[in-house]
Amino acid sequence: MAGSKAATAAAKKASRKKERKPVVRPRSAADRQKRVAAILRRLDKDYPNVTCALQHRNEWELLVATILSAQCTDVRVNMVTPGLFQKYPTVADMAAAPQAELEQEIKTTGFFRNKSKSLIGAARKVLSDFGGKVPDNMDDILTLPGVARKTANVVLGSWFGKAAGVVVDTHVQRIARRLDLTKADDPKKIEQDLMKTLPQDRWVLFSHQIIHHGRKVCIARKPRCAECGLEDLCYAKDKTL
Repeated sequence: MAGSKAATAAAKKASRKKERKPVVRPRSAADRQKRVAAILRRLDKDYPNVTCALQHRNEWELLVATILSAQCTDVRVNMVTPGLFQKYPTVADMAAAPQAELEQEIKTTGFFRNKSKSLIGAARKVLSDFGGKVPDNMDDILTLPGVARKTANVVLGSWFGKAAGVVVDTHVQRIARRLDLTKADDPKKIEQDLMKTLPQDRWVLFSHQIIHHGRKVCIARKPRCAECGLEDLCYAKDKTL
């Protein structure tokens, strides 16, 4: 009986494999544009109103949270920041924070020594160079300690509503390659490829949608391809169907 059940299951699996058609790659620029448009439509259907997962009340809190999120989960950062902002409620408070004390407040986010230096340095520069306000343009915000393009794009896009670039975190990096929206490994090159491929008015939302998709469905170790609305548009060779 057990052998019969195993044989039946194997037959069904083989049948599903036969029925599954390979994903056909578009050959022309027009077809590639149609495919990208289809990807965006499906992301809109699955993740219509997603926003930044980092909890914040203003642009400074978002900047701090994003700096803390490097090599750390948003869930962990959101556990740390309420107490952190209660203790250091303003940019000036953070600028005056003793580094050793700040390190203890953010220790669980990892790399706490470098992050504490960045937070204090960023706070001091915001005060000295920008009148206590986080700058709202790429050139200026990149001058802040601890801020690279990913952090800058998060703050500019999520708070200021400015599509200056595309946030490339580990989820976007992985899924953009699986969807063949880039062949690059370097985040800077991936961002450039996505900026060329996607309409600018989708840069901010696309990142949020892909990040949520990476957490919910296209999980790094074992993607849930059978649940994925993009499966028939995806060229990945390690699908788990």
